[in-house]
Amino acid sequence: MYRYVSRKLRKLKVFRASLTPVRITNERFGDLDEYCAGVGRERQLTRPTRSLDLGCGPSPRNPFNADELYGVDIRDNEPLRIKYADLSAERIPHADGYFDFVTAFDFIEHVPRILYAPARRFPFIELMNEIHRVLKVGGVLLSHTPAYPFAPAFQDPTHVNVITEETFPVYFAGETLGRMYGFKGSFGILRQGWRKPHLITVMTKIA
Repeated sequence: MYRYVSRKLRKLKVFRASLTPVRITNERFGDLDEYCAGVGRERQLTRPTRSLDLGCGPSPRNPFNADELYGVDIRDNEPLRIKYADLSAERIPHADGYFDFVTAFDFIEHVPRILYAPARRFPFIELMNEIHRVLKVGGVLLSHTPAYPFAPAFQDPTHVNVITEETFPVYFAGETLGRMYGFKGSFGILRQGWRKPHLITVMTKIA
């Protein structure tokens, strides 16, 4: 009984904390290329560095100037190191702790929050677990996605996951509300800001 009450109190504490305004300066992000190049230089002490671009299409992006570049998409391309995976339903096809960087340009908004197939699943939470799994400790995730309140977050009929300024800080950073939905990792927010209508969030894997 004591353990049950303690768990409930911890969840209530996290929920109340989630209602507090997130203290992140969500202003204009600034020069994304310059910022990423700086982060990439910091990681070059552990060369070779590897970067994975999710939903990369035919040309994976490499904003951190990693030594080795990989991609995941619904069409594979072996010469370009692009592997096939439908990340709404499948795992990232790489080993644990393999990447220094993971990037997601205009991708996360296409990953459903909830599916019944046939049992209830949370594909967005599962994807965040997978990103956490393939990153090294201290590795960096860059999300670049159209976000609320701007129209591009909604108007595309394939956008099924509306992101806000609070989504990543509240559900995936520190002691998060994402735990109740099955998120197992922990990220820290390095920087978050706008390149309207896109919200840019840079996170690091803590543990």
